[in-house]
Amino acid sequence: MHHTKIILHDRETVLLNFSQYRFTNNARWHFQIRFRSLMETFYPGPLTPPRLQTKTTLARLSMINTMSKIRGQEKGPGYPQAETVLGDAMQRFGHELGEESCFGLALLDAGESMRELGEVKDALDITVKQNFIDPLQNLHDKDLREIQHHLKKMEGRRLDFDYKKKRQGKVTEDELKQALEKFDESKEIAEQSMFNLLENDIEQVSQLSALVQAQVEYHQQAAEILQQLSSKIEDRSDAPNSHHAPGVFTRHTQDFGFLFLSPHKSENTLSFCRSAPLDQPCCRALYDFAAENEGELGFKEGDIITLTNQIDDNWYEGMIHGQSGFFPINYVDILVPLPH
Repeated sequence: MHHTKIILHDRETVLLNFSQYRFTNNARWHFQIRFRSLMETFYPGPLTPPRLQTKTTLARLSMINTMSKIRGQEKGPGYPQAETVLGDAMQRFGHELGEESCFGLALLDAGESMRELGEVKDALDITVKQNFIDPLQNLHDKDLREIQHHLKKMEGRRLDFDYKKKRQGKVTEDELKQALEKFDESKEIAEQSMFNLLENDIEQVSQLSALVQAQVEYHQQAAEILQQLSSKIEDRSDAPNSHHAPGVFTRHTQDFGFLFLSPHKSENTLSFCRSAPLDQPCCRALYDFAAENEGELGFKEGDIITLTNQIDDNWYEGMIHGQSGFFPINYVDILVPLPH
């Protein structure tokens, strides 16, 4: 940015130097990097631009975009917290072990606490977004963009003034004076907008305080939940161990050649449910998938799903238990791939 030949006061010089460094395209991009990284840290999702995404973020973003298109939504759904997923798994296997198992009961207790932790973290995400992320987003989208606009306008008028000043004799004195007045006007507006931003940085301090306070409350609640869980598990470990009558075990060899042992008397076997032969394209479910929208195919972990079509890089179409629908690729392990 070329320097004008107009003598500026100290305050104006500082502000213009601030503008030349802070709001160039390069500096603005560095601000975006830090801002977007912050957004991704506290609120992962489709906010992160492609140049800033990690592999994990790209996978999340790809699934969100595909799911949103299929569901006809403008914005993709939120992801469950890791604690919630862990809690669901603990409760599921706790129920399978049954009330006669001390470990099963402990898993149920732990699963319930993990789900509570997930709810507390959901509340943290909402609070952080409302009190910290959204104000920063507004600063980025409104205040900084407005300053950038004023600086571009000032630069255009400065170039116009310099051009007319070099053509003295060919440009009337009134035209030169008018160009200088326009430049001074734009410069004053740009300076004032930047000065206001610097003067109001106490607001950013307040927002940062809200972030810290939200984290303090989250960790206090999480610590209380975990302390209660620790007491429950200690009580379980101190309880007398129940005795199980020995059952008769039989061997079940599944399609994969895996060997499972299952007692005759048990209602819940450890063998996986098979719903498709391996002589056709199929996959095995790695996790539970709940069909929340029309067209989706729900299944349980360990289910074998017949593959009928690949919608895109993120979604398959398949069948199980006589029902068909689509489901995310990263929820399954391919056993027999679709023909190319």
